[in-house]
Amino acid sequence: MTDSSAHQPMIAADGLPLKKSLARSLRREKTRALLLIAPLLVFVLLTFIFPIGSMLFRSVENEIVSNILPRTVVELENWDATLGELPDEAVYAAFVADFVAAVEEKNHTRLGSRLNYESSGMSSLFRKSGRKVAKWNPETDGPFKEKLIKADKGWGDPETWAIIKTHSGKYTNGYFLNAVDMQRTPNGIEAQPESKQILIKLFLRTVKMSLIITASCILLGYPVAWILANLPSRSANLLMILVLLPFWTSLLVRTSAWKVMLQNQGVINDTLVWLGLVSNDARLEIINNQFGTIVAMTHILLPFMILPMYSVMQTIPPTYLRAAKSLGATNWTAFWRVYFPQSIPGIGAGSILVFILAIGYYITPEIVGGTEGVFISNRIAYHISSSLNWGLAAALGAILLVVVLVLYWAYDKIVGIDNVKLG
Repeated sequence: MTDSSAHQPMIAADGLPLKKSLARSLRREKTRALLLIAPLLVFVLLTFIFPIGSMLFRSVENEIVSNILPRTVVELENWDATLGELPDEAVYAAFVADFVAAVEEKNHTRLGSRLNYESSGMSSLFRKSGRKVAKWNPETDGPFKEKLIKADKGWGDPETWAIIKTHSGKYTNGYFLNAVDMQRTPNGIEAQPESKQILIKLFLRTVKMSLIITASCILLGYPVAWILANLPSRSANLLMILVLLPFWTSLLVRTSAWKVMLQNQGVINDTLVWLGLVSNDARLEIINNQFGTIVAMTHILLPFMILPMYSVMQTIPPTYLRAAKSLGATNWTAFWRVYFPQSIPGIGAGSILVFILAIGYYITPEIVGGTEGVFISNRIAYHISSSLNWGLAAALGAILLVVVLVLYWAYDKIVGIDNVKLG
C-alpha cells in the first residue's frame, strides 16, 4: 500500500467521506427529533414562557410617563428637583400641552394611577385637574404656571414635579426597590416609611413557614410511606387510596373544612372543651394565624411528600435489613445505618416538591391565615387583582423566583440534585 492511498479518507456507501456522511446523518436525526417536539415547544413558548417573560418585564418597564408626557419630561431634564423650587413656565406650558392631549385620549387617569403607586394623592390630582385643563387651549390660554396652580394647589408643590421627574424613565428599578421596602426619591434611594415596611417581613415569613410545612410533611409522611412500602400489596393499595383521597376533593372545600374545624366554636375546640382539657372561656386561638396556615397546608401538601418517598422506599430490598440484623445490628441501627440513607433521595424529591408548592400558595393562607398567616403570594395576588400594581406584583414574583432558584442551588451544592429521584 502506497503512502498516498494510506492517507485517503474512507468513503461511505453514498460516495461521501465517512466523517462527512456521519455528520450529515447526525444532523438528519437531530432535525427529525426537533420536528417531533416542535409543536410542544411552540405550545410551551406561547402559553408559558412568553406570558411569564412579559409579566416579569413589567417589573422594569415604565414607559407610561414618557409616552403620555413627552414634552414635560424633556423640559424637566433641566430642572433641579433637589433645590425645592418650582419649575419655570416652560415646564408648565409643556405639561398643559401634554395633559390636554392625555385627557382627550383618556390616558391621564392611567398616568395618575401609576404615579399614585409612588405617592398617594397623585391619582386624585390628575383626575380633578383633568376636568379643568380639558377646556384649555395650549396655544392661546397661556401662561399656565399660575393658572395650573390655581386649578389645584398640588401643582404648586415642588414634590409633585419631583415625583414626575424621578419616575419618568422608560425603565425603572422602583418596583424592585418597593418590593424590598425601599423607594426612589429625588434625593436617591431611601427606606420606605416604617408603616409601609411589610414586604421583607412577608418574604421571611413565607420562607420560614414553607420550611416548617416541609419539615412537618417529612415527619408525618415518612412513617406512612414506610408502612406503604412494607405492607402486602393488597393492604398497601387500600392505604394508597386513602392517601390519594384528598385529591378527589376540591382544594377550596378542604381549606374551608379546616376553617370550620379550627375556629373558636369549631370541632377541635368543642372536642377539647367536652373532654375537659380546655375551659369554655379559654378556647384555643388556632385560626387566622400562622398555626392555622401550617396545619391546613401540611394536610393539603402531605400526599406530595408521601408519594416520592414511597416510590423510593419500594426499591429498597428488605434483605438489606435482614443482613444487617444477622450481623448483630439492632432494629434501630439497621434502620438508621442501612434503610434511612437509601430513602434520602425520596425525602429530597418530596421536600423540593412540597417547598416549591408551599412558597407559592395563596388560597389556603388567605382563608385560614388572617393577617398573621398570609404569604407573599397573597400580596402578589392583591396587587394583580385589587390595586392593579402589576409592576410591583411582577417584581415580587421575580424575587420569589430568585429565592426558589437560590435555595435549589444551595440544595444541589449540599445534597446534590443527582441524588433526588422518584423511584
